[in-house]
Amino acid sequence: MCAKKKSGATAYQCSQCGYTQPRWLGRCPDCGAWNTLEETTLSTDNALPLGIPGSGRPGSRPLPLSAVESRDGSRFVLGLPEFDRVLGGGAMKRSAILIGGEPGIGKSTLLLQAAEAARTNGRVLYVSGEESAAQIRSRADRLSLASDRIEVLCTGLLEDITRTLNELNPVFVIIDSIQTVFSPDAGMVPGTVNQLKLCSQELVSWVKERDAVLFLVAHVTKDGTIAGPKALEHLVDTILSFDRNEEDIRFLRAQKNRFGSVDELGIFQMTAEGLVAVQDPASLFIVTRTGELPPGVAVVPVFEGSRVFLVEIQALTVPAKSAMTRVYSGMIDSSRVSRVAAVLEKRIGLRFSDQDIYVNVAGGVRLAESAVDAALAAALYSTRTDIPSPRSTALIGELSLAGEIRPVGRLKPRVKAAKTLGFSRVIAPAAEEGSEAVGDIRSLVSLVFGGKGKP
Repeated sequence: MCAKKKSGATAYQCSQCGYTQPRWLGRCPDCGAWNTLEETTLSTDNALPLGIPGSGRPGSRPLPLSAVESRDGSRFVLGLPEFDRVLGGGAMKRSAILIGGEPGIGKSTLLLQAAEAARTNGRVLYVSGEESAAQIRSRADRLSLASDRIEVLCTGLLEDITRTLNELNPVFVIIDSIQTVFSPDAGMVPGTVNQLKLCSQELVSWVKERDAVLFLVAHVTKDGTIAGPKALEHLVDTILSFDRNEEDIRFLRAQKNRFGSVDELGIFQMTAEGLVAVQDPASLFIVTRTGELPPGVAVVPVFEGSRVFLVEIQALTVPAKSAMTRVYSGMIDSSRVSRVAAVLEKRIGLRFSDQDIYVNVAGGVRLAESAVDAALAAALYSTRTDIPSPRSTALIGELSLAGEIRPVGRLKPRVKAAKTLGFSRVIAPAAEEGSEAVGDIRSLVSLVFGGKGKP
């Protein structure tokens, strides 16, 4: 690699790993990828490509940590309670937030609604590389949003975006989407690894020096993960994922949050007026029925952040269609389902080894905490024996391999939430006020199913 190059000279940079060298090669010497070296412009005598951190910028100086001004509480309240909850109480100033979700889920709608609320704090800049200004205005009119003090810039060129940012000095910036932003210094094709690194670094560096908030809309892969290099996720302060169930319910979660919890869940419903908060989320995942419950259904109170939701676990077993049995479970980890079924088979004598198991959670919410084990075991037992669980009964507890029902955290608010929503009977691993204590899987089966259950 050449040691000295004048500013404005050219070099060749790998679009996969960022390796730079003075002449073109068919194969990158660093990562081994073929046909990935692209011509780029060098900025300084150290032969650094433009846009790489440290290129053409004055050296930084250290300062005592005690001299750094604390910015606790320096947040923009977006006026959308569910959005603010997931962010930890609002969007922190000088922060970069990456939000990803499948096409058409409502990312642009959510951010436009947030921009309408944020305009009271100063100017808002909406940069669109995918839609025209007329399309954005049509969405704002459809949502009955006030559009004053919201500036729209339809371009993907990084230099135009940074120039506009410096001219307007907005307090709320939306880049929709980061995969459409490009700079000639990293080639002319948007969405490459180098483009994403360079453009994200420039935009994040801009917001870190000002009392503003930067939202980057990101594309996702077919697996639902953020598209692009992992470095993009390391650059930002917060990563939000936007999911939906089969209905019009949207779930907003934080996968990373430097200024708040990652356990909160924001729940929205898509309407003609845009995304609105669900008024009664605690009972959102409970199926309304008349009469007895069908076999294979059990209810459990679960925590999502600081709130308790009651969810319905549904199970179905059928004879295996081949010599190898399978577990079909999208909302609960299939290994957890297999483990609970194995405990039932060992401790109760109920055979699952010749059954295909299907498990679902009503409402499409994903469950990961161990407190769902008892309800999952009851649902599997119910569907295997074709005996329905009693109505208005909620179950809480972790199931060990020895068949014990172990205690779980924050039991009191779980029991209280179940009682508030009309569940007259709560079975839990500890004798919390208003609940019935259970110690093992045999006792659980006896309490729930009584004389109808197998020994």
